[in-house]
Amino acid sequence: MDQKTDWSVLVLTCQHKDSVRAFQRELEIRQLRGVLPADTLILTVEDPQSHVGSGGATLNALLVAAEHLSARAGFTVVSSDVLQGARLLILHTGRDFLFDDCGRGFTALPVEDPLMAVEAVTCNMDSLLSTLRHQLCPGSPPGVWICSTDMTLTLHTKPRIDWKQFRGARVISLPGTLEYARNHGVYLTDGQEIVRDIVYRGSTEQIRACLLDQQHVPLVSGIVFLSTETAERFLSTLAMAPLDGCTYQGLDSGAEPLEVSLFLDVLMSMCHNVTEETFLRTSRHISHKLRNARAVLWRELRDLPLSMAYIPDGSYEYLSPRARDHIANLVRVASAGGNYSKMAHSSVTHPALVEDGSCVINSRLSGEVSVSRGSVIQNCHLQGPLCVGSGCLLTGIDHSASSDFEGCHLKDVILQAHPIQVQSLSVTVYSLMGTDDCLELPAEGGSPTFLNMPWNEFFRRTGICESDLWGCERTNEPSVLTAALFPVLHPSNSLGLQDVLWFLNPRHQNTQLQLWRSSWRMSWQQIRQHRDQERTLQARREMFFSQALDKVQRILLGREERSLMPIIRAAVLEGTHHKLLCTLDAVASTMDDAGIAARALACVADLLGCMAGREGGLRSGPAANKAWAPAYLLLENGDVARGVKLLAEERERWLHRPATLIRAARHYEGAEQILIRRAVMSSSTFVSIGDKELPPRGRWVTAECPARIDMSGGWSDTPPITYEHGGAVVNVAVLVDGKRPMGARARRIPDPLLRLYSKSGPPGAEIHIELTCESLVDLQDYCQPQAPGALLKAAFICSGTVTAMSGKPLLDQLTERYSGGFELQTWSNLPHGSGLGTSSILAGAVMAVLYEASGRSVDVESLIHAVLHLEQVLTTGTSLLCLDSCTLH
Repeated sequence: MDQKTDWSVLVLTCQHKDSVRAFQRELEIRQLRGVLPADTLILTVEDPQSHVGSGGATLNALLVAAEHLSARAGFTVVSSDVLQGARLLILHTGRDFLFDDCGRGFTALPVEDPLMAVEAVTCNMDSLLSTLRHQLCPGSPPGVWICSTDMTLTLHTKPRIDWKQFRGARVISLPGTLEYARNHGVYLTDGQEIVRDIVYRGSTEQIRACLLDQQHVPLVSGIVFLSTETAERFLSTLAMAPLDGCTYQGLDSGAEPLEVSLFLDVLMSMCHNVTEETFLRTSRHISHKLRNARAVLWRELRDLPLSMAYIPDGSYEYLSPRARDHIANLVRVASAGGNYSKMAHSSVTHPALVEDGSCVINSRLSGEVSVSRGSVIQNCHLQGPLCVGSGCLLTGIDHSASSDFEGCHLKDVILQAHPIQVQSLSVTVYSLMGTDDCLELPAEGGSPTFLNMPWNEFFRRTGICESDLWGCERTNEPSVLTAALFPVLHPSNSLGLQDVLWFLNPRHQNTQLQLWRSSWRMSWQQIRQHRDQERTLQARREMFFSQALDKVQRILLGREERSLMPIIRAAVLEGTHHKLLCTLDAVASTMDDAGIAARALACVADLLGCMAGREGGLRSGPAANKAWAPAYLLLENGDVARGVKLLAEERERWLHRPATLIRAARHYEGAEQILIRRAVMSSSTFVSIGDKELPPRGRWVTAECPARIDMSGGWSDTPPITYEHGGAVVNVAVLVDGKRPMGARARRIPDPLLRLYSKSGPPGAEIHIELTCESLVDLQDYCQPQAPGALLKAAFICSGTVTAMSGKPLLDQLTERYSGGFELQTWSNLPHGSGLGTSSILAGAVMAVLYEASGRSVDVESLIHAVLHLEQVLTTGTSLLCLDSCTLH
């Protein structure tokens, strides 16, 4: 059984106050999806200052969580007692990320899980939450988990962590190579899980000393667990100077801001080999204030042990600020198999044009859009013809900008759209850079490139000069980060993607340069300051549902065996159900295939039921309200387009309350049943009949059948259930008292009439029916299931043995075709309504003997279709697995 952790409080920290509302909504949406526990208190907390450090952000988050828990407990002041028995998760969004306006935590991953209850794009934070909740945290005691969101984390198996007699703090570590560790943190242990030291960007000798085997060292992964005791002690430091400068309360009380690292300050104080002398005085770069803070941490935490849980089969990857590394990481993940995909949550007109070794995430590629190996497309709607060469990352580009790509060759570039907000002005700014550029490097010295070319070359090709980018009076060293490259507004012209793409191909240099110079422009640094994360996330949601509607059409029209319920739930949760209803209406009304139209109407019923939630009552119920009758009549008469339109018009009157939504869902199921009946009635066209010699008069043709027991999934292969969840049925054929309990037999007789005999029920309680049909009038009640002999009469008509609508009398039909009539007998030793498949299995036996007795042959597949048609004529419907067990002899 899958164990999972339910946290008392989840705190997400963020650097900027503008992020709080946007990120809070994202977490609340995930809670509605069931990704987060329904009872978890969700808090998004702004860091009290910029550059507060991971330790300061953790302390401030712990304070805010304790405040809310204290208030819930009825306290009037913050009490650390509320941490007893509580399970907290603190997620840090960390620093700004060059390749995603919402940070590393909200970077989309190339993942598409078909088993998700609610379909959604998987971002890095979702992946981390899943790993924490289902793999890493189960089994841990109450306390505080802390996790950075600046890395991807993969655990191939559920780790076995021993929490018995645990005390202090525990860090989670994963293996890394010596080369990778040079730019990261590594734990030095005593071989018994106790952490002796934390080595950050150490020398080769220092890193080698941390080796756990010949090739791997334990990396600092950014995941820490604090016991309740440790969390309480750490929380107590917020009242002690200068650590009070790490929290909003301290700053509000006049304390000086302080930056503290969770690993190099807080946890370092607990490392076994670290002495007070080295902790407080070794580095000359530590300020006097930080030394005092470390002294407090040493005093409060030193006696608590710091242990390490090492997960040898896990993998850790920091989301690199280098473009080429970031692209390579995403492409590598997309090629990993399983739920990873090179086209995740994307609608692509020509999938063959997306090369292996690339990936497309939450995007639509309409028309001929080719994506070369080593490129990534995220949150875009691109319109072909367009060729995206290797080494590219495109993010947030809308279809309205697609025409600007004409004549433009993209290769080794990063192209992004940034929704920004400047006071009341909302605009979208496009940025462009080379895959090998580094924003922090100065334009003079270091590695001075823009668009992968030296600045001098860029200036020569475009006519732009240094003063255009950094002004005549430089206040700081010039870099790509501070260059005013990207147009925002123009006094008379509307701006778009073409106003940065001309950097790549300045065909009309003077005109383009003049327009560029006369525009108000921003640097990367300024774009970061004004980015509108709410609009960015909303645009991603709109892109997701745009491609999801394409997927709905593809699944329905392609008859794919895939449930649409995850998309339906997502549409309802995020308020986009009206667009989905329109899409389903369009599919239902434009299809000549009654089966596809019926499935579309079944999806509408599911959607209406989902909108009602648990407040509207039961889904099953009557569906014959007169308000829906005109639409039903059109569907019955085959005018599906007008019928679907009338259904939609009537539906609008029923959308306002859960109770009426459920009733509307029932009527859509009624409409769907009309189309299912029409679709199944067409099964007769799949019956292939061959001719054979008539058997002699008086010779019985017999079929005996076993009963059927549903072991699993009974009726799940029957519409509309199969539309919602797919069909998976396991049946067992059984004998009763060592015999086949039901069967049928038929023979030719001299008289041109039909003699029908039926015996049903267990011994001693049999019901006998004897009928003689001498004219077509005697067969007229064949489609009424409760009429005596209805099954037998319907079998004669559906098998084509006689024709009900013929102008010829029954006597003439039988005489001309068979030189006489038929005697048909059926029997069943099972009680009526036993659930053992009596009616449908017996129908198969009857059809089989009639075909044989009338000189015709059918294969098994044709017999199945014939019985489907027969059962629909009787308006009973059947499951496909009822039809496989007839034996002729």
